[in-house]
Amino acid sequence: MNIEYRDTERGQTVAARTEAFLDEVVLPREREWLGQRDVRADSDRSAEGETLVEELRAEAREREVFAPQLPAEYGGLGLAFEDLLPVFEQAGRSILATRAMHVAAPDEGNMHILEMAGTEAQKERWLRPLARGDISSGFSMTEPAQGGGSDPKQMQTTAEKDGDEYVITGHKWWTTQGSEADVLIVVARTDWDEHPYVGTSLFLVPADTPGVEIRRDVPHMGESGLSHAEIVYDGVCVPAENMLGAENAGLAVAQQRLGPARLTHCMRFIGMADRALDVAKAYMSERTAFGDPLTDKQALRFEISDAEMRLHAARTMVRHAARTLASEGEARVEVAMSKVFTAETVQDIIDTCVQTCGGNGIGKDLPLADFYESVRAFRIIDGADEVHLRSIAKRALDDEESHPEELAHLTRFREDLSVGGE
Repeated sequence: MNIEYRDTERGQTVAARTEAFLDEVVLPREREWLGQRDVRADSDRSAEGETLVEELRAEAREREVFAPQLPAEYGGLGLAFEDLLPVFEQAGRSILATRAMHVAAPDEGNMHILEMAGTEAQKERWLRPLARGDISSGFSMTEPAQGGGSDPKQMQTTAEKDGDEYVITGHKWWTTQGSEADVLIVVARTDWDEHPYVGTSLFLVPADTPGVEIRRDVPHMGESGLSHAEIVYDGVCVPAENMLGAENAGLAVAQQRLGPARLTHCMRFIGMADRALDVAKAYMSERTAFGDPLTDKQALRFEISDAEMRLHAARTMVRHAARTLASEGEARVEVAMSKVFTAETVQDIIDTCVQTCGGNGIGKDLPLADFYESVRAFRIIDGADEVHLRSIAKRALDDEESHPEELAHLTRFREDLSVGGE
């Protein structure tokens, strides 16, 4: 469905180029890739997949859709955050396009944090090659129980100052792309006398530093090609200049990464849902059952209507949160609402599309099964639903300033009851 969202002119222009890139280049290669995967060994698929991504990246550069979020000095298009939303939605339509355009997590968020908080030396050493796609990165924050996860206050990894170095000791897992990363952004406690929100720092740790032990890749639902590594940091020494941002400000810096990253993640998944609907509607127009095409079945028509309606709501919520973030620098509740609603919406839509396409939905000639496996994780990554709902509830229920008139009415009502009882 074509609905006008009043995106910026530049955003619409690059989104149109991105759509053409997907339709003309990426999707045909994706169909070929998906169709051949059953005859290749895992190792062959991995090697061929990397070659395919590099070929698509060359085409993305040629078509001026590569790294739209990065400044021109780093080889990107220099789009503002508001410009990026329709572009990321188009990129999300394919399981290959996000990597081809260099807008996939975790590199996309890590490049943002390096650009925002890195020193010139750090940008030269890590951001520039990361922007070119010459190296890869990981964000190493989540820990096994009872360490930090959805509640970062439980962070157990430490970084102790020793002369001109910091010694990092801790145990992390679910570090996306950790097994392949050349550099890891590690979150660690630097001041145990302070609250974790103001006693935690970020460090740039080259993956080949002595003491960095990749234990394993955690097996997970939806094997999308990205590893999620379990990593032990056993007395890892890094120079003090490897601290990213100010000392003890790590979670504040990380939050500046996570807000925009959650919204761009939402747009990528919205693009996935939109593609799933396109596939389902095409199937419905061709498939007949009990004498009629599926497009004439009222139950399915209502399912598609509901999906389109909720997807419109998700697009609108994300754009509102993005505008708030850009204008005010903070939009915690707006981002939380967008993340929860979009994740649930996309999961429901893709489930509907799989069901609509029947056997073709669970078969892997179409991308729907891959989408289905990937989307469930979205309700956990970038903050589980419950964490965001907690933030929303705190604003709605615990902030008395948000409803002073009703509180005043309730107080007077109670007083009237008391007087009446006497």
